[in-house]
Amino acid sequence: MGRLLVSVRGSIEALEAVKGGAHIADVEFPASALGTPYPLNIKAVRDKLDKNGFKKIPISTNIGEKQNVRSNSCQAALGVALAGADYVKLGFAGLDYDEAVSLGNSLVRTVKHWFPKRKVYPAVFPENKYSKLFDPLREGPKLVKEINCDGLLIDTFKKDIGKGLLDYYTIKELKKFVNDLHKVGKEAWLAGSITKEQLLALWGTGVDVICVRGAACERLKGEGRFGKVKKEIVEQLTKTK
Repeated sequence: MGRLLVSVRGSIEALEAVKGGAHIADVEFPASALGTPYPLNIKAVRDKLDKNGFKKIPISTNIGEKQNVRSNSCQAALGVALAGADYVKLGFAGLDYDEAVSLGNSLVRTVKHWFPKRKVYPAVFPENKYSKLFDPLREGPKLVKEINCDGLLIDTFKKDIGKGLLDYYTIKELKKFVNDLHKVGKEAWLAGSITKEQLLALWGTGVDVICVRGAACERLKGEGRFGKVKKEIVEQLTKTK
Protein backbone atom coordinates (compact mmCIF):
# COMPACT_ATOMS: atom_id res chain seq x y z
CA MET A 1 0.00 0.00 0.00
CA GLY A 2 1.33 3.43 -0.93
CA ARG A 3 2.03 5.93 1.83
CA LEU A 4 1.48 9.68 1.95
CA LEU A 5 4.37 11.88 3.05
CA VAL A 6 3.59 15.44 4.11
CA SER A 7 6.40 17.96 4.39
CA VAL A 8 6.16 20.09 7.52
CA ARG A 9 7.98 23.17 8.77
CA GLY A 10 7.93 22.16 12.42
CA SER A 11 6.27 20.29 15.24
CA ILE A 12 2.88 22.02 15.06
CA GLU A 13 2.44 21.20 11.37
CA ALA A 14 3.75 17.68 11.97
CA LEU A 15 0.98 17.02 14.47
CA GLU A 16 -1.61 18.39 12.04
CA ALA A 17 -0.27 16.14 9.30
CA VAL A 18 -0.29 12.88 11.24
CA LYS A 19 -3.67 13.60 12.83
CA GLY A 20 -4.92 13.97 9.26
CA GLY A 21 -3.58 10.54 8.37
CA ALA A 22 -0.12 11.24 6.91
CA HIS A 23 2.08 8.16 7.08
CA ILE A 24 5.40 10.06 7.12
CA ALA A 25 6.23 13.49 8.55
CA ASP A 26 8.93 15.12 6.44
CA VAL A 27 10.82 17.95 8.13
CA GLU A 28 11.86 20.68 5.71
CA PHE A 29 12.18 24.41 5.19
CA PRO A 30 10.16 24.96 1.99
CA ALA A 31 12.30 27.67 0.41
CA SER A 32 13.84 25.22 -2.06
CA ALA A 33 13.17 21.85 -3.67
CA LEU A 34 14.03 19.69 -0.66
CA GLY A 35 14.45 22.43 1.92
CA THR A 36 17.13 21.58 4.48
CA PRO A 37 16.03 22.04 8.12
CA TYR A 38 18.00 22.52 11.32
CA PRO A 39 18.75 19.32 13.31
CA LEU A 40 17.03 20.73 16.41
CA ASN A 41 13.85 21.18 14.36
CA ILE A 42 13.99 17.50 13.38
CA LYS A 43 14.34 16.57 17.05
CA ALA A 44 11.47 18.87 18.01
CA VAL A 45 9.19 17.12 15.50
CA ARG A 46 10.22 13.70 16.79
CA ASP A 47 9.62 14.76 20.41
CA LYS A 48 6.21 16.27 19.62
CA LEU A 49 4.98 13.18 17.80
CA ASP A 50 6.27 10.86 20.51
CA LYS A 51 4.56 12.86 23.27
CA ASN A 52 1.25 12.80 21.41
CA GLY A 53 1.04 9.06 20.75
CA PHE A 54 2.66 8.94 17.31
CA LYS A 55 5.91 7.13 18.11
CA LYS A 56 5.41 4.76 15.18
CA ILE A 57 5.18 7.56 12.61
CA PRO A 58 8.55 7.80 10.81
CA ILE A 59 10.33 11.09 10.29
CA SER A 60 12.07 11.96 7.03
CA THR A 61 14.29 14.87 6.11
CA ASN A 62 17.07 15.82 3.69
CA ILE A 63 20.60 17.20 3.40
CA GLY A 64 19.92 19.56 0.50
CA GLU A 65 19.52 19.40 -3.27
CA LYS A 66 23.23 19.62 -4.16
CA GLN A 67 26.23 17.95 -2.58
CA ASN A 68 29.38 20.03 -3.01
CA VAL A 69 31.86 18.35 -0.65
CA ARG A 70 31.74 14.60 -0.02
CA SER A 71 32.89 14.76 3.60
CA ASN A 72 30.40 17.54 4.43
CA SER A 73 27.57 15.57 2.83
CA CYS A 74 28.46 12.49 4.86
CA GLN A 75 28.56 14.54 8.05
CA ALA A 76 25.19 16.09 7.21
CA ALA A 77 23.58 12.71 6.51
CA LEU A 78 24.90 11.32 9.77
CA GLY A 79 23.76 14.44 11.61
CA VAL A 80 20.14 14.30 10.48
CA ALA A 81 20.00 10.58 11.27
CA LEU A 82 21.27 11.36 14.77
CA ALA A 83 18.69 14.14 15.11
CA GLY A 84 15.90 11.61 14.63
CA ALA A 85 15.31 11.14 10.90
CA ASP A 86 14.31 7.58 10.02
CA TYR A 87 14.54 8.35 6.30
CA VAL A 88 17.36 10.49 4.87
CA LYS A 89 16.98 12.08 1.42
CA LEU A 90 20.11 13.06 -0.49
CA GLY A 91 19.82 15.57 -3.33
CA PHE A 92 21.95 14.56 -6.33
CA ALA A 93 21.27 17.60 -8.55
CA GLY A 94 24.11 18.25 -10.98
CA LEU A 95 25.75 14.82 -10.72
CA ASP A 96 26.21 12.41 -13.59
CA TYR A 97 25.82 8.66 -13.11
CA ASP A 98 29.40 7.91 -12.10
CA GLU A 99 29.47 10.84 -9.66
CA ALA A 100 26.16 9.71 -8.15
CA VAL A 101 27.52 6.19 -7.64
CA SER A 102 30.73 7.42 -6.04
CA LEU A 103 29.03 9.83 -3.64
CA GLY A 104 26.06 7.53 -3.03
CA ASN A 105 28.29 4.71 -1.87
CA SER A 106 29.94 6.98 0.70
CA LEU A 107 26.65 8.37 1.97
CA VAL A 108 24.93 5.00 2.30
CA ARG A 109 27.93 3.45 4.07
CA THR A 110 28.15 6.38 6.48
CA VAL A 111 24.51 6.33 7.56
CA LYS A 112 24.21 2.55 7.72
CA HIS A 113 27.42 2.14 9.74
CA TRP A 114 26.06 4.09 12.70
CA PHE A 115 22.33 3.65 12.06
CA PRO A 116 21.69 0.33 10.27
CA LYS A 117 17.91 0.72 10.46
CA ARG A 118 17.80 4.19 8.92
CA LYS A 119 16.78 4.33 5.26
CA VAL A 120 18.53 6.34 2.56
CA TYR A 121 16.95 7.78 -0.60
CA PRO A 122 18.80 9.76 -3.28
CA ALA A 123 16.67 12.52 -4.83
CA VAL A 124 16.99 13.16 -8.57
CA PHE A 125 15.36 15.77 -10.76
CA PRO A 126 13.58 15.80 -14.16
CA GLU A 127 14.47 19.30 -15.38
CA ASN A 128 16.68 19.19 -18.48
CA LYS A 129 19.60 20.88 -16.70
CA TYR A 130 19.86 17.85 -14.43
CA SER A 131 18.30 15.00 -16.39
CA LYS A 132 20.79 15.42 -19.25
CA LEU A 133 23.47 14.46 -16.72
CA PHE A 134 21.45 11.81 -14.89
CA ASP A 135 18.28 10.33 -16.39
CA PRO A 136 15.99 9.45 -13.44
CA LEU A 137 13.88 6.95 -15.37
CA ARG A 138 16.66 5.15 -17.19
CA GLU A 139 19.54 5.34 -14.72
CA GLY A 140 17.69 5.58 -11.40
CA PRO A 141 16.93 1.86 -10.89
CA LYS A 142 20.51 0.98 -11.82
CA LEU A 143 21.89 3.51 -9.33
CA VAL A 144 19.93 2.30 -6.32
CA LYS A 145 20.92 -1.28 -6.98
CA GLU A 146 24.60 -0.37 -7.30
CA ILE A 147 24.86 1.75 -4.14
CA ASN A 148 22.42 -0.47 -2.21
CA CYS A 149 20.26 2.33 -0.86
CA ASP A 150 16.59 1.82 -0.02
CA GLY A 151 14.94 3.54 -2.96
CA LEU A 152 14.86 6.62 -5.15
CA LEU A 153 12.92 9.89 -5.07
CA ILE A 154 12.07 11.88 -8.18
CA ASP A 155 11.26 15.48 -7.31
CA THR A 156 11.12 18.73 -9.26
CA PHE A 157 13.92 21.20 -8.57
CA LYS A 158 12.07 24.39 -9.47
CA LYS A 159 8.94 24.99 -7.40
CA ASP A 160 8.12 28.49 -8.63
CA ILE A 161 7.61 28.05 -12.39
CA GLY A 162 4.16 26.46 -12.38
CA LYS A 163 5.36 23.01 -13.48
CA GLY A 164 5.00 19.76 -11.58
CA LEU A 165 6.04 16.14 -11.92
CA LEU A 166 3.38 15.33 -14.51
CA ASP A 167 4.62 18.11 -16.76
CA TYR A 168 7.80 16.07 -17.20
CA TYR A 169 6.59 12.46 -17.17
CA THR A 170 3.45 10.59 -18.14
CA ILE A 171 1.67 8.17 -15.83
CA LYS A 172 2.81 5.35 -18.10
CA GLU A 173 6.45 6.39 -17.76
CA LEU A 174 6.16 6.66 -13.99
CA LYS A 175 4.52 3.26 -13.74
CA LYS A 176 7.45 1.71 -15.59
CA PHE A 177 9.86 3.57 -13.28
CA VAL A 178 8.06 2.15 -10.23
CA ASN A 179 8.06 -1.36 -11.68
CA ASP A 180 11.77 -1.14 -12.54
CA LEU A 181 12.59 -0.19 -8.96
CA HIS A 182 10.41 -2.93 -7.54
CA LYS A 183 12.18 -5.47 -9.75
CA VAL A 184 15.44 -4.71 -7.94
CA GLY A 185 13.76 -4.70 -4.53
CA LYS A 186 13.77 -0.93 -4.00
CA GLU A 187 11.12 1.70 -3.21
CA ALA A 188 9.86 4.39 -5.58
CA TRP A 189 9.07 7.83 -4.17
CA LEU A 190 7.43 10.62 -6.21
CA ALA A 191 7.19 14.35 -5.55
CA GLY A 192 7.00 17.62 -7.42
CA SER A 193 4.08 20.02 -6.89
CA ILE A 194 1.63 17.12 -6.89
CA THR A 195 -1.99 18.17 -6.54
CA LYS A 196 -4.92 16.40 -4.89
CA GLU A 197 -6.45 15.85 -8.34
CA GLN A 198 -3.34 13.99 -9.52
CA LEU A 199 -3.08 11.63 -6.56
CA LEU A 200 -5.50 8.95 -7.74
CA ALA A 201 -3.64 8.40 -11.01
CA LEU A 202 -0.28 8.43 -9.24
CA TRP A 203 -1.40 5.85 -6.67
CA GLY A 204 -2.28 3.68 -9.66
CA THR A 205 1.39 3.45 -10.62
CA GLY A 206 2.05 1.32 -7.54
CA VAL A 207 4.33 4.01 -6.04
CA ASP A 208 5.51 3.40 -2.48
CA VAL A 209 5.46 7.02 -1.26
CA ILE A 210 3.94 10.21 -2.65
CA CYS A 211 5.33 13.43 -1.18
CA VAL A 212 3.31 16.64 -0.90
CA ARG A 213 3.62 20.06 0.69
CA GLY A 214 1.52 22.65 -1.10
CA ALA A 215 -1.41 20.26 -1.55
CA ALA A 216 -1.60 19.85 2.24
CA CYS A 217 -1.51 23.58 2.98
CA GLU A 218 -4.24 26.09 3.60
CA ARG A 219 -4.62 28.14 0.43
CA LEU A 220 -3.99 31.71 1.47
CA LYS A 221 -3.04 34.39 -1.05
CA GLY A 222 0.66 34.59 -1.73
CA GLU A 223 1.75 31.89 0.72
CA GLY A 224 1.96 28.79 -1.50
CA ARG A 225 4.42 26.31 0.01
CA PHE A 226 4.73 28.63 3.01
CA GLY A 227 1.08 28.14 3.91
CA LYS A 228 0.10 26.07 6.95
CA VAL A 229 -0.46 22.32 6.82
CA LYS A 230 -3.95 21.54 8.08
CA LYS A 231 -5.36 18.27 9.41
CA GLU A 232 -8.62 18.59 7.45
CA ILE A 233 -6.79 19.05 4.15
CA VAL A 234 -4.51 16.07 4.80
CA GLU A 235 -7.59 13.96 5.56
CA GLN A 236 -8.92 14.74 2.09
CA LEU A 237 -5.62 13.74 0.50
CA THR A 238 -5.57 10.38 2.27
CA LYS A 239 -9.04 9.62 0.93
CA THR A 240 -7.69 9.56 -2.63
CA LYS A 241 -6.09 6.15 -2.10
